[in-house]
Amino acid sequence: MEPQHKHSLIRFFFFFAPLLIAGIQVAQASSHHHHHRHHPRGGISKLFVFGDSYADTGNSRKPASSWGVPYGITFPGKPAGRFSDGRVLTDYLASFIGIKSPIPYRWRKYAGHRIRDGLNIAYGGTGVFDTNIAPGPNMTTQIDFFQKLIDINVYSKWDLSSSVALVSLAGNDYSTYIALNGSAQGLPGFIASVVNQLALNLKRIHDLGVKKVAVIGMQPLGCLPRSTASSSFQRCNGTENMAVGFHNSLLKEAVAKLNTDSKSSAFVILDLYKAFTTVFNTPQNHPGSSGRFENPLKPCCVGTSPGFSCGSVDFNGTKRYTVCENPDSAFFWDDVHPTQRGWFTVYSVLQASLDQIYS
Repeated sequence: MEPQHKHSLIRFFFFFAPLLIAGIQVAQASSHHHHHRHHPRGGISKLFVFGDSYADTGNSRKPASSWGVPYGITFPGKPAGRFSDGRVLTDYLASFIGIKSPIPYRWRKYAGHRIRDGLNIAYGGTGVFDTNIAPGPNMTTQIDFFQKLIDINVYSKWDLSSSVALVSLAGNDYSTYIALNGSAQGLPGFIASVVNQLALNLKRIHDLGVKKVAVIGMQPLGCLPRSTASSSFQRCNGTENMAVGFHNSLLKEAVAKLNTDSKSSAFVILDLYKAFTTVFNTPQNHPGSSGRFENPLKPCCVGTSPGFSCGSVDFNGTKRYTVCENPDSAFFWDDVHPTQRGWFTVYSVLQASLDQIYS
């Protein structure tokens, strides 16, 4: 997802809930350290990544915000194509498996032996269908790129049998639906078509030979800073979150069916909804916590006035955003994406789900 879309989804979701659900409490998270395994574990040695900016590590091209200051200030210290101040979910999943973060697809010709770790084919701003957010390839096209590499033997059947796929669908299809004046009445049907297409994509990745396919359960869109800004980052938009709940319940059914149909446990959900809300609701005096997210809904990097966002400069080249003193103290980086520290805390909460990759 990219931060440009500030449309509030609330008026489109009124049929889901007559009342806004109360916002969630201030929270903090567990201590911040990186797991770096030197050797791949459990027979998985490759990671293939599909989706959007929650997983993109450099495929989106300029002028995407991920290539502009102040993105990348924590890691690697300059803008490098991640939609955060540093590492994102892909990096932590690679670390969990015990490999280097897979190289972005657009750099594959320069990858050398690094292509052995897999490939990241996720592009910021994309969805299962075409979006109006970014010009990148939709998920079907991303999988087409992958299939071509298999066809020319860049990856063998054996390579694929020791691989896992991460599939990120973080809401760009829905932002586009709203921006194109999709109706409230039509939304449940549209959500069903998105999940149906996503399920076809997951099956296709597995049918190409990938051993395990991990798909994210959608994060609470109503808690993203673009939705909580109107309450000074105090309350999540409950109607929006109910729509996400519908998406996630359909996804759960679809994944259960894929596992039944394939007589396997090849398909796994990484529940970002639960992970985000767990972090938000962790009490501030939680044992073992170091540092705190004073207000987890408030982003580190914000535009100085409406129309500006993290990284914005005006036509004079004047900076029109502010960055908090310590990005480690914030869960969200900009109005859509977590900080490196935010992603690390989410990764920590997801440990039990991640173990399913090896089951």
